[in-house]
Parts: sequence; C-alpha cells; structure tokens
Amino acid sequence: MSKIAYIFPGQGSQAVGMGKDLFDNFASAREVFEKADEALGMKLSAMCFEGNESDLQLTANTQPAILTTSVAAYRAMTAEGLPEPDLAAGHSLGEYSALVAAGVLDFADAVKTVRGRGTYMQEAVPVGVGAMAAILGLDIEGVKDACTEAAAGGVCSPANINSPSQVVIAGNADAVDKACEIAKSKGAKRAIRLNVSAPFHCGLMMPAQERLALDLDRLAFGSFRFPVIANVDAAETNDGAEVADKLTRQVSSPVLWLQSVQNMIAAGATRFVEVGTGKVLSGLVRQIDRGVNSTNVEDSQSLRNTLETIQT
Repeated sequence: MSKIAYIFPGQGSQAVGMGKDLFDNFASAREVFEKADEALGMKLSAMCFEGNESDLQLTANTQPAILTTSVAAYRAMTAEGLPEPDLAAGHSLGEYSALVAAGVLDFADAVKTVRGRGTYMQEAVPVGVGAMAAILGLDIEGVKDACTEAAAGGVCSPANINSPSQVVIAGNADAVDKACEIAKSKGAKRAIRLNVSAPFHCGLMMPAQERLALDLDRLAFGSFRFPVIANVDAAETNDGAEVADKLTRQVSSPVLWLQSVQNMIAAGATRFVEVGTGKVLSGLVRQIDRGVNSTNVEDSQSLRNTLETIQT
C-alpha cells in the first residue's frame, strides 16, 4: 500500500511574510504563532510576517521562525482534514518540526530549544572562520575525497548529503575554498560558497553540540504517533529515549537527506508533502526520484491544492 510522507524544511527556507496567510485563515495556525510568542517572550510572529530580513536571517531567530511556521502549517492541514502521515522527516532544524507533529516534542519546549540551538550554533565559531559550500554534479565519494584532501589538519567534510548531485560541505573557510577547487578539478559542475552565518553540521560545531545536549537532557519526550526518520542515520526513530541522543549528534554530523528520502521510498512512500515555507525539499525529492509525487503546504491555496491531490 502506498504511504504518505511529510517532510519539514530547515534553515534557508525563511522569508519575510512566512506564515501570515496561515495565521489569517486558520485558527489552529494562529494558536501556534501565539504560543511561540508567549514561550519566547517576543513577537516572533511579527518578525515572520512583517519584520526585516536581516533580523529573520539571524540563526537564533530563523530556527524558531521556521519551526513555528511548519507546525502552524501542519496544524492547519490536520484541521482541514489532511491525514497524519505514515512517516516523516525534517532537514536539520526540520527534524524538530517533525517531532512536534509526531507528538514527541511539546511545541513550547521545541521552540525554546531551537532558539537556544540557533544561538549556540552561531556562537560556536567566530564569523569568518568557517564556511559552507554547495558542490553540484559530483558524486558523494568524489566530494568526500575533495574534503579529505583539502582539510590538511583542519576541518572540511560533507554537511548535507541532499541528493545524488548536490552535497553541501562545511569546515574551516580556507579548507572549504580549497575543497571547492579540488571538486571542480574532479568534475563538479559548480562549487558555490553559501551565504550562511556559521559552518553547520561539521566538527567545528562541537561546542554548540555540548551546550545543546544539556538542554535536550531536560526535555520530556512523548511517544510517536508515526515514525520520524532521523538525520544522523536515516533510520526510523520510534523510541523517545533515542531522540535526545540523535538530536545532539545531529549538530556536528552530516544530514543524510538523500538516504532518508530513499529509505522512506523503500518503506512505501509514494507521496511527499513539504510542510512549511518554501519548496526546497520538494525539489530535492524530485532530484532523488522523479517517480514519486511531491507537493507543499505553506498557505491556504497550497493547502487546498494538496488536499485535492491527496483525495484524488
């Protein structure tokens, strides 16, 4: 039997205006934004709807903003009659959104935790010391070899394995630049430095990982209403006791997105719904397997479109 998978976006999907249509049209979504404002003691909703882009780009703001918008979209979807998924996954930060949707994490706990996570990740590496780059058109082994060659005692490694032809690398800025040149010499079509504030998902994030571990240890985890595929091993998580460990290791480990999507398809997923702002993950799913159906929900129109698609 074919299954539905819900996928939740991570950092990079943010845009001023995100979630406003959901807030205006669905009481269930409005409640999520109000809870976020209350939990954080700040007007996160105003920053999402009408703030300035530079504030929204700050990692400590971006992470709770994307989580809140995704959870608001999910709540609106279920209120309008869309089914719970058979399984779910989220890209980096998006894993927290998936865990809230699955009933494992309390939303107020999650939004406070990811604000801390964003702060810790931002503070882990001085600005300019680290970098990230997207390598396009070179296989994963080629990218790994380029990183190993470029590291030379520093840090340079795959950070997001997004699709067969897109791998993001992270590490010391000089090593990342060198890896880009090596990757191009190995046949990469493009190597693009990313406009990010820190080198996420690499060894330079260990200080952030250690700080986040203390926060995660204090949280209570509920039981899963549906399985969530974890970034660190691309495997189903069904046990709350595993969650804190996997979320902790995720900070300095590569996001195994390609493998996660492949494993969901192998488990029977034929339809993917991206829940929250943007269509980045929908695009990656199409790169991974053009045989599956992919839609997104970020406002009332896309929700109606998805509802029609799933009911047909």
